[in-house]
Amino acid sequence: METKKLFLRINPAKIHFLKSILEGYEGLAMMSTIDVKQGLVSVRYAESVQEDVFFLLEDLSLTLRT
Repeated sequence: METKKLFLRINPAKIHFLKSILEGYEGLAMMSTIDVKQGLVSVRYAESVQEDVFFLLEDLSLTLRT
């Protein structure tokens, strides 16, 4: 199984929110915080679920920026 990594910059106050959402979708993706002050995180996921991960992140994009 091939895995991919995506780097995101989000509102630092939303880091816990995104982590909770991703954990709620068991096995979809794993998130790690790289720099909490800058809101930089990485999201690792299986290539087979990339479409689902992108759909979820797109749906949450406005929430994660504000």
